[in-house]
Amino acid sequence: MKSNLIKKGLERLPHRALLYATGIPRTEMDKPFIGVATSFTDIIPGHTGMRDLERFIEKGVHTGGGYPFFFGIPGICDGIAMGHSGMHYSLPSRELIADMIETIAEAHQFDGLVLLTNCDKITPGMLMAAARVNIPSIVVTAGPMLSGRLRGKRLSLVNDTFEAIGKYKKGLLKASELEDLEMCACPGSGSCQGMYTANTMACVTEALGMSLPGCATALAISAKKRRIAFHSGSRVVELVRKKITPRKIMTQKAFENAICVDLALGGSTNTVLHIPAIAHEAKVSLTLELFDEISKKTPHIANMLPGGSHYLEDLEFAGGIPAVLKRLKTSLNNVITVSGKKLYDIANLAEISDEEVIRPINKAYRKEGGIAVLRGTLAPDGAVVKQTAVSEKMLRFKGQAKVFNSEEVAMKAILTGKIKSGDILIIRYEGPKGGPGMREMLSPTAAIAGMGLSDSVALITDGRFSGGTRGPCIGHVSPEAMEGGPIAIVKDGDMIEIDIPKRKLNLLLSDKEITTRFKIYKPIKPKVNKGWLARYAALVTSASTGAVMKSK
Repeated sequence: MKSNLIKKGLERLPHRALLYATGIPRTEMDKPFIGVATSFTDIIPGHTGMRDLERFIEKGVHTGGGYPFFFGIPGICDGIAMGHSGMHYSLPSRELIADMIETIAEAHQFDGLVLLTNCDKITPGMLMAAARVNIPSIVVTAGPMLSGRLRGKRLSLVNDTFEAIGKYKKGLLKASELEDLEMCACPGSGSCQGMYTANTMACVTEALGMSLPGCATALAISAKKRRIAFHSGSRVVELVRKKITPRKIMTQKAFENAICVDLALGGSTNTVLHIPAIAHEAKVSLTLELFDEISKKTPHIANMLPGGSHYLEDLEFAGGIPAVLKRLKTSLNNVITVSGKKLYDIANLAEISDEEVIRPINKAYRKEGGIAVLRGTLAPDGAVVKQTAVSEKMLRFKGQAKVFNSEEVAMKAILTGKIKSGDILIIRYEGPKGGPGMREMLSPTAAIAGMGLSDSVALITDGRFSGGTRGPCIGHVSPEAMEGGPIAIVKDGDMIEIDIPKRKLNLLLSDKEITTRFKIYKPIKPKVNKGWLARYAALVTSASTGAVMKSK
């Protein structure tokens, strides 16, 4: 066992003394040492219930014959960090999380890891660490929140609070109604109720084979989630004994499965950042083109919030990810998973109990998957859109640019009525380097939707979007403005063409005009020049490569 490095031999007498100081009995010293990374915190609803799950993981590890050691990992709630300087730290926190788990696991020579997670950057950060450290690991996502309820109507965070701001400014809601919504939209613990980034990443994790069947959609409050936590603790000890490491599970074929499921569910565009970053740590090369190739042959079979009407609880009661695997089986690779079952075995055992939530292939909501990758003179290295959340009317659109160098200035223009039908908002210098941290643009996109402009206004950014974004919102424009991408030379009034079916995103200027503008282009001064964010901006790569950190 790897942990023998800290507990066997004469020279490890001081190490054993320190271990005994923790209270470990002598009888447990020969068992596998299992690190349990927990992102419990009081400030993220998706994480407040983790103390309970920690108990069941601990019971499972002991039952399986291991000895658990818990350590804490920080988490950021993107919803609370949204729309202000706090969002600069969200994407960079993914790298910190991976680094922290690597640090603790290697310093203490753990034999295996249980990764207890639930939200946007925490789940991919933990998967990146698992791939990097490559010791037997299993992921427990803490589960989605129940839908809210108000006067007989179901509620979700994004559609019923963020979009309510625009509705209020439009005069469609009263102040008293806003107060009711903010009290009722999020009824308790769990990740936000739609196929936003947290839940998308939970589904990706299960489809990738790194969590037990049913884990992704089992509700945060459920006894089922407790049992999954228990069995995950027990199972990781078996993974240690059989020497089944993450890179044996997270293969090229497994990533193809995860992308296929993601696209069939209409998942968050943030997966185009996170899946390649996880693959990078697993020594698997993924390109933007792979997402688009799979999207073109993957039907959209689950119409989830924000673009659709179904909640995560609906997906859970329809059969969860195993049922989705059953529906997509002929498009998937039969690979191993942490459960010990191969993917086809999981699919064969599943039951689909609601054919409207998980539609048959021949009755899919759309013929293509959720995400499309666009290229053109505005985005030579690619841009990303959630096409299943765009109305038919806006799949092809030309409009005049209105240019903003930050989210805050754009948001002020939206709320003061300066954005009109036919406009295309350009929000730049919000990419990985320019932001820095590639902030999510949920506040402006939700305000546009709330004001009823989703069918007449588009938004393009080198930043990114929340999984809760809907409408013609194109992000990850690469190269970003801070790196001198074409988005940096756009001016107010320029015409821009969006053609999602043809995967085109073009700045309608002559080559001569583009060349002239680049000759006089100068980037703005960095928005942050101190602390962790300055170091991040200096080392982070393009969104088109997953915004991973340079290692050299």
